[in-house]
Amino acid sequence: MAQIERIGKYQITEVIGRGAMGIVYKAFDPNIRRAVAVKTIRLDTGEDDRASAVLARFRNEAQAAGRLSHPGIVAVHEYGEEGGLAYIAMEYIQGNSLREYFTRGTRFGESDAVSTMTQLLEGLSYAHEQGVWHRDIKPANLIVIAQRQAQDRGLRHRTDRLLPPHPDRFVMGTPGYMAPEQYTGGSVDWRADVFSAGVVMYELLTGVKPFAGSVESAAYKVCHENPPPPSQVRTDPPVPAAYDAVIARAIAKKPVERFESANAFRCALLDAHAAPVSATLSEETIITEAQRPMKTEPTQPGSASNPPTPTPGRTTTPPPGWDLALLKQIEGHFARFVGPVAKVMVRRSGRRTLDVDELYATLCRELDSEDQRKAFMATRSGLAGAPRPGAAAGTGPRGAPASTALTPDQIEAAQRKLATYIGPIAKILTKRAAAQTTSSERFYLLLAESLSEAERRRFLDEVGAASSADRLR
Repeated sequence: MAQIERIGKYQITEVIGRGAMGIVYKAFDPNIRRAVAVKTIRLDTGEDDRASAVLARFRNEAQAAGRLSHPGIVAVHEYGEEGGLAYIAMEYIQGNSLREYFTRGTRFGESDAVSTMTQLLEGLSYAHEQGVWHRDIKPANLIVIAQRQAQDRGLRHRTDRLLPPHPDRFVMGTPGYMAPEQYTGGSVDWRADVFSAGVVMYELLTGVKPFAGSVESAAYKVCHENPPPPSQVRTDPPVPAAYDAVIARAIAKKPVERFESANAFRCALLDAHAAPVSATLSEETIITEAQRPMKTEPTQPGSASNPPTPTPGRTTTPPPGWDLALLKQIEGHFARFVGPVAKVMVRRSGRRTLDVDELYATLCRELDSEDQRKAFMATRSGLAGAPRPGAAAGTGPRGAPASTALTPDQIEAAQRKLATYIGPIAKILTKRAAAQTTSSERFYLLLAESLSEAERRRFLDEVGAASSADRLR
């Protein structure tokens, strides 16, 4: 149920999704009597650099998307600020994301895959001509719309991450779909979108991700490994070998080796297909999918338009250093206010702190009203096995000794040790972990997440964090 009734001129009707920074609502525009989607973030971002960057990015998103007019791109109607919220009103799209199709096991035939991709690349080509890069192309941001007539079915991509090129200190994108230069901090331009589109095409043709695994594993593969050609991955029905070279060029490690434009990628796909391409999905796919129940879509945690949902893998893995029974208690209390997404939100926040009170404070900021925050905070005192509020500082969630402050020597030594397990990508992960905490214990635990269970314990022993290793579950 929506917690506000109106923002600007828009009458709120329901919540579409929740994220770390705000909420997306379905709303009604009374002036022209149409449904719209209203994406919001809080203006009370404080002094946090990342939160301030998110707000600036939000404004840039509205400005960039507002000047685009293309049938394959969601239209933005208005940007405003009111009642402590910044908001973007945009076209409301009735449909399902491509990720939802993948989640429920849809097998796209060659013609449907090419049709989907050519429409995506047409939209990207237009955006790139206007000087706008998307930088987060992924199945969750691609919507297959369905209306009464089959010819109205098509593909649109959301503008959730549609931005003009500008310096950005923070990594932006989705693991497994990001281009190598987005991981390494290199210059990012339209060719990052070409790479991500190539990853989506690979998944459309084969039904599998070319760079799968944990966040760290996917990063390493993107930067250092080439996936097998699509024709060798899917044989029933077979993927024509003509697509192998096209995909390989699209996902080349070096930007200069990729297609020079989204349109060049599109032309290469059409040449490989060598047959007419329909603007709609095939009746076979439409009818088959209409008979299947839609499953909940795995989404990227923290995206306001894609609410976090429990998904396999790193998102719902218990964060190192926490007692699983204690986390489950907190998840149960938090679920009263946000529903099943509580598990993802609690565990995601638990990766940023080992302190119960700090975890509660972080989660409170996700709630929409003061009454909800007070009710949730009241559950803190009843937690079994957790230090009481106001207990002596210097203890973790299970009474562990406080960690020491992180030093440059520890960072350098940890990077060298981690590199023996995962190679050069250790430099990136170490820099990222050091930017997230000043606690040596938390730093080591963040690095350990990139390793297997056996390797984690060995690594933590080697860097002198044996007490952390003892608390890993």
